Amino acid sequence: MEPIRTVKSKVAPLPFHDVDTDQIIPKQFLKRVERTGFGEFLFWDWRGVEGYRLHDPAHEDAEILVAGRNFGCGSSREHAPWALQDFGYKVIIAESFADIFRTNCTKIGVLPVTLPGAEIEALIAAATENPDMEIEVDLERRVVLDAHEREIAFEFEGGTRERLLRGWDDISITMEHEDELLAFERDRERVEGPVTLPFA
Repeated sequence: MEPIRTVKSKVAPLPFHDVDTDQIIPKQFLKRVERTGFGEFLFWDWRGVEGYRLHDPAHEDAEILVAGRNFGCGSSREHAPWALQDFGYKVIIAESFADIFRTNCTKIGVLPVTLPGAEIEALIAAATENPDMEIEVDLERRVVLDAHEREIAFEFEGGTRERLLRGWDDISITMEHEDELLAFERDRERVEGPVTLPFA
């Protein structure tokens, strides 16, 4: 996956709490085996709902999504972060995330940032009023810079942060130990002839 250090972008405001994974990507679209192609179905049932603006042309090219608390609740489907990433989002800022959803995001290089509710409300209001507004999310420094370049600090655990900064997914981390794995496969004891099971 691609490393993620800083993202500067317009903001897509989603002023809702408890957004679940079936709302993010409805179940009828979970038929693909690839990780791509889900973005076109993102929030399929919400288009036209009052307050929903993500498919508004003014917000469609945003790389940062800001939402309320408990984002990504519901089923643990990996397709939800896949759809968000496929649509173009690199960062999701929310008051809180469902644990499994948050983990699924970090596994594919989408950065989930938690900020206090008051900061979320301010960002959503500002982006709604001014769709051209840009903010910057800096994972290296663990700060969000708002439109006035005010720094808002956020917490992010070190190990996961390192993975995102380096662009390491689970396969990349495994391949860091390729020499050791090959040595194990080469040197491990092999049993010649038929194997007798101890309970046979």
